[in-house]
Formats: sequence, structure tokens, C-alpha cells
Amino acid sequence: MRLWSIHPDLLDRAALVAGWREGLLAQKVLRGLTTGYRNHPQLERFRTLEDPVTGIATWLAALADAADARGYRFDRTRITVPAGAERLTLTEDQLDLEWAHLRAKVYARDPAWAERLTAPRPHPMFDLVPGPVASWERAGRPLGS
Repeated sequence: MRLWSIHPDLLDRAALVAGWREGLLAQKVLRGLTTGYRNHPQLERFRTLEDPVTGIATWLAALADAADARGYRFDRTRITVPAGAERLTLTEDQLDLEWAHLRAKVYARDPAWAERLTAPRPHPMFDLVPGPVASWERAGRPLGS
């Protein structure tokens, strides 16, 4: 599961579609409707919100907006609550790590899209602050750390 902190406009088709699917799974997990993925580290930041389900709805709504702009049809009725004004912080080092991760994936699968990736921007629900990679992040970390 990868719930990108990067602005959805920067995600290539594969990352956008996968993010939508994984965000819907995250919504289900946060609603307590699954037995799996309940302890997935990507969900830790949403659980810090007063209303994690509204938080993931806010995240999903931005993906749906990006999909609409590209002519894709994401079924917004699958978002179970209205998006809210939830905000999360995002550290600069976390954004940099995700940016490098996305660019490596995109260069391999869609070099034409990769040319668009000139500078990272955070997802609209994130406020960028100085700081290290998030404690919940597993990508790019050595095993055991």
C-alpha cells in the first residue's frame, strides 16, 4: 500500500490508479471493515487525525479531482464520507524520499511522463515542514531499522 504524499497531479496513470485502489482499501481498514492491513504503517498518520475516515476521504477526493482533470472516471460514490478540512504535516525528507521512489518507478514504466517530474509538490491536504523521513516509512530503509 502506497498512499502518496505527492500531489496527485504529478502521479503517472499507474500510480494514480493504484493510489485510488489502495486509498479505498485504506478507507475500509480505517472503518474497521477488514481483518488484514489493520496495522499497515501507511495508515499511522491518518490515525493521528480526530476523524481518520474523513482524513482518508479528503486524500481520496484529491485523487478523484486529478483523475477528473485527465478524463478518467473514478467512482466518487465509493468515498463513504464527504471530504473535510483535515490537514497533516509532511516533512521535507519524507517528500524527497517519496519523490525519488516515484521517479524511479515512472522512469521505468513511462519515460514520457517522467519528463514532467521536475519538482515535487505535496498532496493538497499536507503542510510541508522541515524534518526527517517519517517513522512509519518503510521504503528505502535498511531492514531492521
